[in-house]
Amino acid sequence: MSTPDPRHTPTAEEFIAAQQSAEFRELRTKRRSFTFPVTIAAILWFVVYIVTAMFLPDFFSHKLWGNINVGLVFGLLQFLTTFVITWAYVKYADRELEPLTADIRNRLEHTGPYSDTRTV
Repeated sequence: MSTPDPRHTPTAEEFIAAQQSAEFRELRTKRRSFTFPVTIAAILWFVVYIVTAMFLPDFFSHKLWGNINVGLVFGLLQFLTTFVITWAYVKYADRELEPLTADIRNRLEHTGPYSDTRTV
């Protein structure tokens, strides 16, 4: 028979204190340091794709081999870019963000290594 879950439901004050903690600021900084540059790069890459298709149709229609042209390759690279970004973010989150998130969650729920304290 298992024991009941000893988690504590945090109060609004505890959430605010956690949000103002150095650990939460570090978590936010680490998340933003990955997501903002990657988002900007992905948007710029998409804009290059669209602008090139609009203003350089001869370049996009240049055949590389058989019926494969530059436009098709650029389009497929858009999909590849999405998958690579997703894979990179999952790896980054597992390595950098999840340990910080788990620590904050454990302290809020008082089930982790800080279960003997009631302050954040």
